[in-house]
Amino acid sequence: MELDLSGRKALVTGGTRRVGREIVLGLARAGADVVTCYRGDAAAADTLAEELSAMGAKHHLVRADVTDPDDVRHLLDECRAHLGTLDVLVNNAGSFGWAALSDLDTAEWDRMIGIGLGAAYQVTRAALPLLTEGASVINIGSAAALYGGAMRTHYTAAKAGVVGFTRSLAKELGPRGIRANVIAPGAIAMDDLEKTNPGQFRALQENYGNLTALRRITSPSDVVGAVLFLASDLSSYVSGATLDVDGGL
Repeated sequence: MELDLSGRKALVTGGTRRVGREIVLGLARAGADVVTCYRGDAAAADTLAEELSAMGAKHHLVRADVTDPDDVRHLLDECRAHLGTLDVLVNNAGSFGWAALSDLDTAEWDRMIGIGLGAAYQVTRAALPLLTEGASVINIGSAAALYGGAMRTHYTAAKAGVVGFTRSLAKELGPRGIRANVIAPGAIAMDDLEKTNPGQFRALQENYGNLTALRRITSPSDVVGAVLFLASDLSSYVSGATLDVDGGL
């Protein structure tokens, strides 16, 4: 089933690489006009711009660090200039890291919380004036928020914070008809990983995929499908929810 999002206007943070890129392309293919941002990988931004240009419509890329309030203001100014309003906001920008708590210094803790939770706060707050009645805020979380993981206390804390932030946001914005939800993927491998690095793919499958009911790791298309559902009218009465996209961990 293909969803028609023609006329919808969307902002996706961290949209030039990995899952964020697939979310941007999925929304564009569904007919939405999309603004996205990137922090430093200009080459990835250039190739994404080429793909979006081939689709037409109003797509725009902005260089912005979503942990920097000044950059966030610039990003939303660009959204206002190119889209006018926003019907969909996908807070996807994030980071990952491994560290035992004994080795986890304050700088790394602050970095992870800043990008994993603080960025969603910064961007959503700045986007409030642009969000239309019936808009959908979609925060990309992680199954780790529920299950935890050794060596990942900072990452897990940030993703757990996203759940609490989103549930409160749903209640605060509900009177405006704005929905807020979390997508919580399991371990993700990009679609081409099996071909480009079969050893790594097999390790992921063995370590994580076999823990799931469906016996496979999460693919980007699984996440994109959930985003399209929450961006569409099919989810018009879904708010404050965490949608687990983890294959049944």
